Amino acid sequence: MRKECKWIVKEPADRAQVERLAAEIGIDKVLAELLVKRGVTTFQEARSFFRPSLDNLHDPFLMKDMDVAVERLHKAVEGGEGILVYGDYDVDGTTAVALVYSFLRRFTDKADFYIPDRYDEGYGVSFKGIDWAAEHGFSLLITLDCGIKALDKVKYASSRGIDVIVCDHHLPEEEIPDAVAVLDPKRQDCNYPFDDLSGCGVGFKLVQAYSSRYGVPFESLVPLLDLLVVSIASDLVSMVGENRVLAYFGLKQLNENPCKGLLSMIRFSNLEPGHIGIDDIVFKIGPRINAAGRMESGRLAVELLTSTDAATAMELGEKINDNNNERKNIDREITREALEMVSEGRCLSSHNATIVYNPEWNKGVVGIVASRLVEAFYRPTVVLTKSNGFVTGSARSISGFDLYEAIESCSDLLENFGGHVYAAGLTLRESNLGEFARRLDEFISGKITEQMLTPVIEADARLDFSQINPKFFRILKQFQPFGPGNGNPIFLTENVYDAGTGRKVGSGGVHMKLDLIQEAQPYHQIPAIAFNMADYFDYIHEGNPFDVCYVIVENYYRGNTSLQLRLKDLKKREELI
Repeated sequence: MRKECKWIVKEPADRAQVERLAAEIGIDKVLAELLVKRGVTTFQEARSFFRPSLDNLHDPFLMKDMDVAVERLHKAVEGGEGILVYGDYDVDGTTAVALVYSFLRRFTDKADFYIPDRYDEGYGVSFKGIDWAAEHGFSLLITLDCGIKALDKVKYASSRGIDVIVCDHHLPEEEIPDAVAVLDPKRQDCNYPFDDLSGCGVGFKLVQAYSSRYGVPFESLVPLLDLLVVSIASDLVSMVGENRVLAYFGLKQLNENPCKGLLSMIRFSNLEPGHIGIDDIVFKIGPRINAAGRMESGRLAVELLTSTDAATAMELGEKINDNNNERKNIDREITREALEMVSEGRCLSSHNATIVYNPEWNKGVVGIVASRLVEAFYRPTVVLTKSNGFVTGSARSISGFDLYEAIESCSDLLENFGGHVYAAGLTLRESNLGEFARRLDEFISGKITEQMLTPVIEADARLDFSQINPKFFRILKQFQPFGPGNGNPIFLTENVYDAGTGRKVGSGGVHMKLDLIQEAQPYHQIPAIAFNMADYFDYIHEGNPFDVCYVIVENYYRGNTSLQLRLKDLKKREELI
């Protein structure tokens, strides 16, 4: 089920600037325009963009409280204190814990890690986790990817003789936890130059600062960057500035010398070392790591990612891969049930928001199901189930709509909530469910516009197939790593045909493989893949013309590399027939 998209070609950049840059660095004007739109306007800026350097990382001590955090951590290491590294159960949390724990165990054997149980403890710092820390003699707790809203938990930890260093990247509320140190670049009183680090990124800045202060060579931190790129890609933080530098070198590490745990994930994902990109992390590696916390325990993921033995890593990897297969079966079934619920009017809301509830659903996959419902109906979506006596679930939004603000407007009905503009989690009492659905729908109704409810594809530029030559793609590849803020450029080409070799592929024949030609250049044939677009097959197979929006990707298969267009959308040109 695909909702029709509106296509927009982005406003052209300053022509004089584009032509000057194209001449200066000797590239196609389309590529120069892409650079200018990314704020790259000079030869020197282009060199920095195309040649990321670890020298361009910011001084970690520019982050508020970093000096205090480093001193407290050093005191714990030197004094042989128990240090507990505590993180969320998703990819960002488990990679963050693995990174900081892997670093600390070089200097102390008194460090351990703790991942809360998704079903028993829920998101973030828990009283149970603090009690466990106290009972096992830990006097320093480092939270990663959580803790910025844990005011009562931090106070409780203090009452049990435990100091807390918070490392988080979520938006704080007005009051900051009374911890020894609170590292969060989104703090209003924090002047750190880059505020969109992942949770793992904040953890990396802590170990970078510690290393800088206590003479640990920076080069010894580079092997940790494979964990960091997995977090950056999976958590969908912006791929600009410091994140882009860290992701660039993280991909290099992941492809050349990954840790044993990630190597096992690479093998179970059927990926080829040396050819792993951001999409491979987002769609293959990340979901497998996430599956541990969804189906069993996030602790399993950290055990995998910190494993130093290849056989153990493969054993843990197999278990996590099995978790992922189970997760896929469950989320497929729940998605089918949720789609039926909406189409049959058995949901809590389907007008301004899609809100569905079934107390029997698996809590671990409701976020994935929410994303599927957004794809199907293109509305802000909340998928809820029951766990530990409370209604709990995940929310996903559409482009341009702040769903976090909408959920916050119902905070008096909620036991707990947290997240970002486009993704959030929440917990409430069943007695408040009807009122929550009513008020959320009403709030959304007052804020959302018809324009927002139509998915939009923004093409970066129009392109003729004749422009897609080896030099063009070689330079385009250097725009990587792609992600939010530095997306893989979307191109629009009009009046194309299939060369006659098109066929349906995939389970149930829902995808298409095509060989495209453009009417103006009939001899320039380019292979393309169109996911979930087989509805158009008969029209295309009859030789009819159409327009395409696409990204250009490198397809690697059994030692062979080729260019391929990955279609984002296509439109019939029936008016020309």
